[in-house]
Amino acid sequence: MKKYKRRDFIKDSVALASLTILPLNIMGNSKKSMIRTAHIGVGGMGKADLEYISSHKDVKVVALCDVDSDILMTASKSHPKAKTYKDYRKLLNEMDSKIDAVIVSTPDHTHAPASIMAMKMNKAVYCQKPLTHDVNEAREMRKIAKEKNLVTQMGIQVHSFYDYKLATLLIQSGIIGKVSTVRAWSPKNWGYDGPGPSGSDPIPKQLEWNLWLGTANKRPYKKNIYHPFMWRKMIDFGCGTLGDMGVHIFDTPYNALKLDVPITIKNKCRKPNAIGFPEKNYVTYKFPGTQYTTDTLKWVWEDGKGAPRTHKDLKLPNRDKLPDQGAMFIGEKGRLLLPHFMEFPKLIIDGKYKEIDISAFEKSGEITKNPIRDYEKESYIHYHEFIDSCLGKGECSAPFSYSARLTETILLGVIAGRFPGKTLHWDNKSAKFLEKDANNYLKSSYRDF
Repeated sequence: MKKYKRRDFIKDSVALASLTILPLNIMGNSKKSMIRTAHIGVGGMGKADLEYISSHKDVKVVALCDVDSDILMTASKSHPKAKTYKDYRKLLNEMDSKIDAVIVSTPDHTHAPASIMAMKMNKAVYCQKPLTHDVNEAREMRKIAKEKNLVTQMGIQVHSFYDYKLATLLIQSGIIGKVSTVRAWSPKNWGYDGPGPSGSDPIPKQLEWNLWLGTANKRPYKKNIYHPFMWRKMIDFGCGTLGDMGVHIFDTPYNALKLDVPITIKNKCRKPNAIGFPEKNYVTYKFPGTQYTTDTLKWVWEDGKGAPRTHKDLKLPNRDKLPDQGAMFIGEKGRLLLPHFMEFPKLIIDGKYKEIDISAFEKSGEITKNPIRDYEKESYIHYHEFIDSCLGKGECSAPFSYSARLTETILLGVIAGRFPGKTLHWDNKSAKFLEKDANNYLKSSYRDF
């Protein structure tokens, strides 16, 4: 079996440019009546992804992959005819002609290696958020998806929820005028300010530790540090709170305002420790303007205990308490509060709540008159949208052409955490920072495994 290094991914990606661009119906083919799916990572969020994808009447699950045999066995009970694998590379090589779409639900550091391999094999890909672990990977995945014209979707299911669609329509209708500032927050803490792990623990019998590490640097196994959940806090595997909750909460303002990547980024946080992400981040972005914003847009993100700090932009009428997580649009005519999640947006004008008339959106069919108000039921929409797109019955709303830019924005804030209090200047065209030291964090080195 070929061992993939980063240079192999980049070399092969460049070679793709010389190939004839394939039509979208390589996967989005109306002649297909069934989509055969392979699932890489079937524990945690992967379990939910498997359930939602397989609930589509035109899906046949043909392969399951996980580095944890206990998790794999549980998934296999629901899909006993699917072949099982520990190594996604073996799955893709052996099942190439027998799969149409690949669902990647692994820890963040394996998103790009698994997705890129599948995309090079002309497979449609549904990849969990954040799309990638580093900026270069996001650019690669966006490039390959475009060149091969593949059906792609990032796993950010609330993107398709009613409340977020409504907020997007309201902002783009000009309900608060041009937006000058967005403030977004989450009190969650996927950071780690403590010392690095020392020593080692016995590797659980069911876990293929080398395969779990994948392209990341080799290290001893430590119980309750990496697998199955703590990896989000560690810089070699996750993307911190920004990469977890930030992607969800950024998504609607980013989409509604038609933003691209930022011009400058500054993160006020503790000094980097080369182990975990900061437990608290205060990130300020500056974006170039769009038709829905002022000449430039200021974006402030806060996470960790106590977020967000008190600010006049966040003051609510009637001394109401802010939702635990959410975003506030500040415009020329007023403000729009978007709680996260399953709550309607709230319009605030001159310090008072104002009723929102949505009849025009209902009449045009842009939103339904009878929205689903159930998380489990509404979650199906985003997954089924992906399968329908593979069948040639529509388009994905969070393809890699969009989600790679959103992920890049998130990851630039993560990199800024390596330079606390320093403003970094980002050049979209060259994909480089003006500050040369920061460019060292745009990509990870891949280990042969």
